[in-house]
Amino acid sequence: MPNLMETFIAEYGTSNDLRAVKSPLRICPIGAHSDYQGGRVTGMTLDASVDMVYAPREDNYVQIQSLDFPDKEIFSYGHELEYIPGFWGTYIRGAVKALQQDYVLKVGLNAVVSGKLPIGGLSSSAAVTTAYLMALCDVNDIQVSKMGIIMYSHWVETEFIGLKNGILDQSANVLSMDNQLMVMDCLTNEYEMINKGESIKDFEVIVVYSGISKSLIGTDFNNRVDESRVAGWLLLELAGLPLPTLEDVKLRDVPIEVYEEYKDQLPERFRKRAAHFYTEQARVLKGAEAWAKGDIEEFGQLMFESGYSSFYQQETGIAEMKTIFDILKDAEGVYGARPSGAGFRGAVIGLIDPAYKESIKAQIDAIYPVKYPEIKDKYEVNFCVTEDGARFVDVEELI
Repeated sequence: MPNLMETFIAEYGTSNDLRAVKSPLRICPIGAHSDYQGGRVTGMTLDASVDMVYAPREDNYVQIQSLDFPDKEIFSYGHELEYIPGFWGTYIRGAVKALQQDYVLKVGLNAVVSGKLPIGGLSSSAAVTTAYLMALCDVNDIQVSKMGIIMYSHWVETEFIGLKNGILDQSANVLSMDNQLMVMDCLTNEYEMINKGESIKDFEVIVVYSGISKSLIGTDFNNRVDESRVAGWLLLELAGLPLPTLEDVKLRDVPIEVYEEYKDQLPERFRKRAAHFYTEQARVLKGAEAWAKGDIEEFGQLMFESGYSSFYQQETGIAEMKTIFDILKDAEGVYGARPSGAGFRGAVIGLIDPAYKESIKAQIDAIYPVKYPEIKDKYEVNFCVTEDGARFVDVEELI
């Protein structure tokens, strides 16, 4: 397959002003399904990334070629840009519309973009949107802070596309630093970068792609968001506290004492959603302490607990990902694992002892394709290390 540079030259010719951005995929070890409730989350980024080379144009047209999808996206800033379900070009359209809320874009760009792992569960959508936003700001000499990039990217997901997620994906993608754990408070947007303890054992990140990729639009993801809001609203009502509109309810605003006193009066579905949130928040705090101490075993155990709660309290898992999770839970050399992303497709991630890489992969290969032969040629097992978040790089780094 041609690389980014070769494709750029073939599509657009040579350029004396070629630039590049690397936007890593992210994992959330602990804190799942908490961001949209104003909770605390953790994140880190991988050496697998969405990479893009680009150059400014002399007009206001945008041309994007993907190495992973057919068709080329081309439009001018003056076009009415609409959301097209299932089209990979949706994210560059959303990035342009997000920036046009506050800026006049005049300089277009030519670009070629590619990702390095299967789509689904590692927030490639946030990664590619960040890459687009950074490139658009760069060629138009627009100065936007990291938090600004996060909020524009979040607008693309929530307002342009219609997904009711929080800012976990964008925050991890933009803020993460190698060897550090990002802890983000999604209520205040304050964050902390926690250095890993000096005594921490060597680890790598296993990414087991289930073979299931689909948009979260049309899954039960948005339903889970609404159910969490209803749980919070019911707790406030039971406690006789002021009731905001349902859209404004966040479980983070409901004191844990209220949850403990009234949880048994909640219908089962909503009791489970609340239980996941409050126990997950406790795991985030414990996980941050374990990371700082260098206790990878404790950190990993909290990941397992988070995964179990995501499956059985938040009820977001699919059978294929539960199978992968169970394999990793029983495999020697796995410190911890959990479903990545929303849980309705994509990958299961884990922290593993590198000495056991081959045996862990062998156990997955012996069970998963036998149980799901229809996707035996689609699933993948990859091993990654952590890396800094989204950044501009030399073009030569992507060749």
